[in-house]
Amino acid sequence: MLYFDHNATSPMHPAALQAWVKAAEETIGNPSSPHRIGSRADVALTGARERLAGLLGCDPIDIVWTSGATESNNMVFHHFARALAPEAEVWVSAIEHPSVLAAAQRYFPTRLRRVPVTRSGVIDLGWLEDRLAGRPPGLCAVMAANNETGVLQPWREALELCRARGTPFFSDATQWLGRLPARGLGTCDFLSGSAHKCGGPKGVGFLKCPTRALIHPLLVGGPQEEGRRAGTENVPGVLAMVAALTVREQAIGAAADTPRDGVDKEAVMGIIEDSAALRGRLTLRDAMEAEMVRMLPGVVILGAGQPRLWNTVSAVMPPADCRVRWVVKLDKLGFAVSTGSACASGREEPSHVIAAMGYSSDEASRVLRFSSGWETTREEWAALVSGLDQIWKDLPRPRR
Repeated sequence: MLYFDHNATSPMHPAALQAWVKAAEETIGNPSSPHRIGSRADVALTGARERLAGLLGCDPIDIVWTSGATESNNMVFHHFARALAPEAEVWVSAIEHPSVLAAAQRYFPTRLRRVPVTRSGVIDLGWLEDRLAGRPPGLCAVMAANNETGVLQPWREALELCRARGTPFFSDATQWLGRLPARGLGTCDFLSGSAHKCGGPKGVGFLKCPTRALIHPLLVGGPQEEGRRAGTENVPGVLAMVAALTVREQAIGAAADTPRDGVDKEAVMGIIEDSAALRGRLTLRDAMEAEMVRMLPGVVILGAGQPRLWNTVSAVMPPADCRVRWVVKLDKLGFAVSTGSACASGREEPSHVIAAMGYSSDEASRVLRFSSGWETTREEWAALVSGLDQIWKDLPRPRR
């Protein structure tokens, strides 16, 4: 089975697995315990906190260990529901992950505004700048890279606009981390991430908070994490996550040490030019897209022409008999891919991301997402292209 669903989860990297096993065997104590075994676990957590902070560019005290990005995202809105004035609004981009949108809706059902996006899947910075000139919100949330389309969001620019108006800024960097340099992400007031998207284990993540800020905890019942998140920390998971991120940053290479502002085409191309590894993988993605456009009449690459993650291809597939799902056919051929929504199943709504970009429900029902990993080869991409071509030739056409 060839795996093209890394945006959903990635296999554990050997370095992460090794770190997890070593910690599980040797760092067995509760970091809050007063004895030496507990102190060793606490020292290990402190070291991991320092390494992650170094990658992000923030103070180690800013890092709170969580069970993953979903908890981190919920924690942000739980905090602001208690910290903001009763009339304060919260703004989130219309293409956020459901764990951001649902949490925002839960805590701010009547005070939530969605930042619109363009047809290319990028937030409308002009809209944001104009609205911030009026009454700014109590929080603005813009993800770093979209999980469905791979389109990079101008989080640096949005951060600067918010900072000029005194608005706290939050970014979900789950898809960015491990694929593009982490440096600079720590400048966000709040930042969430998850281990299992970049080669770490499931069930562990982090939330970066403002330095020494009072945080209203989502989980209570213990003093862990400076009182910001109760519960015994997952020491093996944390060490494995940091190991995976470290390996990915090393793979990115020189780009990790090259500070660049913005995520426009020039900045992104500069990052890619600084990294032979990124150049090679972007070439594979672009070749895949070119072959799809050549072979499949009417296919539309979402976010084409915009800076995107090098591993993600999201496409509106050509019309075909809706009783036949591309993802099922590909699965039978040995390819694991993701789909934007079920085709006329009546059980799934079309993707809110695709809808926010202005595509119809019919187009949204034909979206496939292919997301590769660092270890995906040219031969595997070529096999996927051949599989798509075979399915297209065999598919029944829509009845007229």
